[in-house]
Amino acid sequence: MKPIRVLVVDDSAAARALIRALLESVPEVGLQVCGEAANGREALELTLQLQPDIITLDLNMPEMDGLTAIEEIMAVRATPILVLSDQADSRNAMSAVARGALEATAKPTLDDDGALARHLRMLAGVPVIRHIRRQSYTVNTTDSAPAPAAVPVSSSSSSSSFAPALSHTRIIVIASSTGGPQALAALLPQLPANFATPILIAQHLSVGFAAAMASWLDDLCALKVVVAADGQSPQPGHVYLADPVGHLLLNAERRLQYVTPESRDIYHPSCDRLLSSVAASYRRQALGVILTGMGRDGVRGLLDLRAAGGHTLAQDEASSLIFGMNREAILAGAIEQIRPLDEIAEVLCRFVGQAA
Repeated sequence: MKPIRVLVVDDSAAARALIRALLESVPEVGLQVCGEAANGREALELTLQLQPDIITLDLNMPEMDGLTAIEEIMAVRATPILVLSDQADSRNAMSAVARGALEATAKPTLDDDGALARHLRMLAGVPVIRHIRRQSYTVNTTDSAPAPAAVPVSSSSSSSSFAPALSHTRIIVIASSTGGPQALAALLPQLPANFATPILIAQHLSVGFAAAMASWLDDLCALKVVVAADGQSPQPGHVYLADPVGHLLLNAERRLQYVTPESRDIYHPSCDRLLSSVAASYRRQALGVILTGMGRDGVRGLLDLRAAGGHTLAQDEASSLIFGMNREAILAGAIEQIRPLDEIAEVLCRFVGQAA
């Protein structure tokens, strides 16, 4: 098996040594550190010279920082990039995703147990495209651009079989993982500010990154995007992003509630737990959407939703960064409709009986 060649970029020699040690500790995964760089300029040079399969990248570095390096690398030799960031730099991590990084996650620790290596191997196979330099990548701007127009919805269109009902009786849950931030950044801005149904999102994240992601999406959207808080009653026109410190649920009173994760839980927050709780509370008045991502999280929850009479939708393979979670849900028989990402907003509007 040909090894996956990894370029490790961090201004800290200790951090580079840790990443190398973690990758070399699980040789069965098949990764090989082909080079190390201490700043963005070296990273760009080594990317062109070594042509790695994937890059791990810190953001705060001298000479050329990580954000600039991503922009330059994606312009001259597009390569899968995993940003390894400190919690304190989570806002820049969202900017990194906007510039073309596949994902941003917390820096690994000694008890990683092979997780980083397995994750890198999966990401290395994701196709990436060249980006044009000097686009607008700001996460939080003072003068926000006008919100995109809501998607046009025609009553005669056959793109959705979901019958509309009074929107205040309905709720939408979105499950996503790797590639989810990019998909959400494309999907949510298509919805109008007066979207009459709350949206709950379970996106796999590192602890400490939820606030930055919510702020980033809020800047892009006409909807109000916030980190979900314990005890909240979901309101129309709002998007509630689950904080990975716990598993977000909707309780019998239809209020948001966090529960403590168990040690055996792999994913944080759990898409399954949120979807299953919504199925129990809203039943046929709920729509579950599963987007791009790795693994099977969300499959059981969508099956529960189908069993309760609710509706389910999956992003299609062609528009997915990683056709994983959504593929598993389709194979399990949990999905009613499969749609490309650019058609999902229209389906959501139809679900709530709302036309632009």
